[in-house]
Amino acid sequence: MSELSVHHLLGIKYLKEQDIQLIFETADHFKEVINRPIKKVPSLRDITIANIFFENSTRTKLSFELAQKRLSADVISFSAAQSSVKKGETLIDTVNNILAMKVDMVVMRHAHPGAAYFLSQQVKASIINAGDGAHEHPTQALLDSYSIRERLGDVAGKKVVIVGDILHSRVALSNIFALQMQGAEVRVCGPKTLIPKYIESLGVKVESNLRQALEWCDVANMLRIQNERLDVSYFPSTREYVQQYGVNQALLNSLSKEIVIMHPGPINRGVEITSEVADGPHSVILDQVENGVAIRMAVIYLLASKLKP
Repeated sequence: MSELSVHHLLGIKYLKEQDIQLIFETADHFKEVINRPIKKVPSLRDITIANIFFENSTRTKLSFELAQKRLSADVISFSAAQSSVKKGETLIDTVNNILAMKVDMVVMRHAHPGAAYFLSQQVKASIINAGDGAHEHPTQALLDSYSIRERLGDVAGKKVVIVGDILHSRVALSNIFALQMQGAEVRVCGPKTLIPKYIESLGVKVESNLRQALEWCDVANMLRIQNERLDVSYFPSTREYVQQYGVNQALLNSLSKEIVIMHPGPINRGVEITSEVADGPHSVILDQVENGVAIRMAVIYLLASKLKP
């Protein structure tokens, strides 16, 4: 298979395993490109991409913009906070106005689950979902799996625990889909109030004890508490959360084996992980950031190759 089976990247659940492997193989090439003295290729000189972010984002937006510029695409960026959306303009009107400027591809983050899918049904441009509410964040899951593959050689057969605020996390859901598709075993760990009731229906076991979860896993993907999405208190205090679900170096040293620590960022240092862990030898957090650019270059390149001339 030399091309993706989809015309949009709306979520991991719409992909096939062959799609993921193709993205990884393409990312291998682009990772070599971004480590050259001249980090740019002319692959997408005739493509215009709009980054439309209805929610605040720093890391994901920067990563997409850098990936697009490395591919020599023309890029326009749009932030809803400074736009006519504040004046009541609809999503469709906003995007259609941007597409009237002859945009080929839209990278969109939106607070509502399904927004990227809805948009893909309404416009001709190729859509990349950069996060839709607490639903999916496919490029994050792809770069996480790619980082596991890079560190451990393969994703198949690996044991991955996702720790923290699973209920409000689009990263968790996309990771579960991606990891299972590649043959990994997934568990989640966190306060009961932050574990979705449907999670076991996805073939995911719930582990309430962090130490047992870490002894079981090869990789621990640590998620932050998404305070901006918490409308009520889901646990007694941050201090208690840290005691039960925070990872520090002493805990890692006490395990019977070495494990890999991941984090999609931004990190709440001293809450889900300490600085010593985040910056230590177990951590692949900065590798994830670098891999994010290569993965997003791969996704954009592969989707652009399916655009009709």
